[in-house]
Formats: sequence, structure tokens, C-alpha cells
Amino acid sequence: MAMTAVARETVFALRRQIAKIEGTLPERLAAPAGTRPDARADTDASGIAPERTPEITILRRGVAVASPDAFLRTGVERLDTALSGGLPKAALSEIHGLETRDAGAVAGFALSLTSLILRQEPHLPVLWIGTSEIFREAGFPYARGLHGLFGIEPEQLLFSEAPKLVDALWIAEEAARMTALAAVILEIRGCPQRLDLTATRRLHARAQNAGRPVLLLRQAGEAEPTAAPVRLIVSAAPSASRDTIAGPLAGSIGRPAFTVSIGKSRTALPGQFTLEWNPNEHAFEERTENPVAVVPASGRRTHPAPASGAVLAFPTVGSFAAGDQPSRPQRPAHISPRRAG
Repeated sequence: MAMTAVARETVFALRRQIAKIEGTLPERLAAPAGTRPDARADTDASGIAPERTPEITILRRGVAVASPDAFLRTGVERLDTALSGGLPKAALSEIHGLETRDAGAVAGFALSLTSLILRQEPHLPVLWIGTSEIFREAGFPYARGLHGLFGIEPEQLLFSEAPKLVDALWIAEEAARMTALAAVILEIRGCPQRLDLTATRRLHARAQNAGRPVLLLRQAGEAEPTAAPVRLIVSAAPSASRDTIAGPLAGSIGRPAFTVSIGKSRTALPGQFTLEWNPNEHAFEERTENPVAVVPASGRRTHPAPASGAVLAFPTVGSFAAGDQPSRPQRPAHISPRRAG
């Protein structure tokens, strides 16, 4: 029993140390009555125990004491609730694109978050850092599109093109400690060896010290261990039809849409959301229903036909797989070899 108590105290001490390093505090809860072994010894002459600060600290996984303004709220209630308030402001957040074709969706989602950040810091610029390979593959954001879709003035978005990854990491580390920037965006392609756990820890620590968000955009790479508390996996979602007074306009393209999945979070469970960006309000809205009609309405009925179930493929009668040769009795007569005589 003594060894168990010593081991428990060691685990609690390590958890407290980890919380100090990560910048979070363990949640302190009031100890239930009768849990302290010296509860009777603390009673005074009247038999009433004096009020004292509980000495028992109960640690619960995923719970950290933080003020509400410590998070960047996306405006989507379900997503913010899943993230325990939103994306942390003073931290490194990872936005991951699984394939190269998702680079546009990742950049658009990052610009949407930048619009929300600049709403709180309207007089500070944002620095976007990338290598020459990144900007040559994915390109640069269009200046007029920045203002029209996201409300970002072109002079508020600064770009730094580095020749090598080591240069981009150095620029990001130096920029992450600056309070003159509203946010820092670092765009990386693939899974480079230099972007290891140590490098992301330095970025996360500088973001915490400066109180500014650092967004790490990952293109076409596998999910690897990083110091980012949150990893969001972003891809493009089908756009809904444009809304008009008469209803949805068939064949039109509506607002930009993103499929956002919570890949990693210290406080949230995995989940997937479909978000639309409202370019007029500069805000996210969640889309909960499929805007595309799967089965058209029947010509003889007024209501749509029921959706079909799972589609299975079966080989047709008499067909043979590639490489298989039918037996002699099964071979059609018209392709049988001729015999002379």
C-alpha cells in the first residue's frame, strides 16, 4: 500500500510538471467531506471544522483552466464545443491537407481563420511563410479575392518566400515571438525531417510567450507527432446551390465549403463538420444536410423516388475474369477453329 501511495504521488507530481511546461493548470476541485484523514483533528471546540483550502488536487484529463478569450471561436457552436471553446490563440495549431489537391481548401480555411483573427486585431498584419516549392505549386492568394471573400486588405497579408525549409523554419520561429503580428502562417509540403517534434515545440513555446496564434499548414503529408494541441484535417466539400428569393438556383455555385475533421485534440473527441464560409458576413456556418439531390423526382409521381441502397457489382452470366479460359464445351461455336475436310 505504501508503494502504491508513493507511485500515485509521483504520477501527480509529473502531471503538475507537465501542466506547468504546457502552460495549463490542473483543475482544483473541493475535496468531498470525509476524504481527508485528519478531518476530525481539525475541529475546534464547538465541533465545527474551520474552512480551509482543500489540499487535494484532482486532475482530470483534458480539463485546463483558461479564460474564454483564450480561444478563437469559429462561430460554429458544435465545433467550438467540441474544441472546448475554439482554437487556442496562444498556441500552434495544425491544419492538415491529406493530398496536394486539398491545398486550395487548406489555404481558404486558413484565410477564413485569418479573417476572424483580424477582426480582433484589425491594425496588425499577418505573415505567411513558405518555401519556393510551396508557392510554385499552390500559388499566392489573389489580392481582390482577399478583400471580397474574407475582408482582408492586401497590405495586411505579408509573404515571406524562403529558398529552403531550414530558412522558413528560422523565419517562423523569429516571427512567432513578435507581438507586432496578429498571426503567423507556416506552410509546409510533405513530411520533411526537419519539421520534427523539437521544431514544433519551439514554435508552440514562442506562440505561448507572444500570445499569438501560429498556424501550421501541412500539404500532402502523413500525420506525424507535433507539439500542436489541435490538428484539423481540411478538404473541399461540395458547394451548395446559390440561394435566391425564389429558392436555390439550379446549376449555380454557392458559398465555399470545407469538410473539417478533428484529427487530434487534447480536449475533444474525433468529429467531422461541413462548414460554409459566408463572404458577406465573414463568418462560418455549419451545413447539416446534403444540398445535392441524389434521386430525381419520378415523372408519374409528385414525390421523389426513394434513394437506392448499396450498389453491388456481380459478374454477368457467361463472363469470365481476366486470364481465365473457358473449357472446350463452353467455347462458342462461331469462334471454334475450323477443320478442313
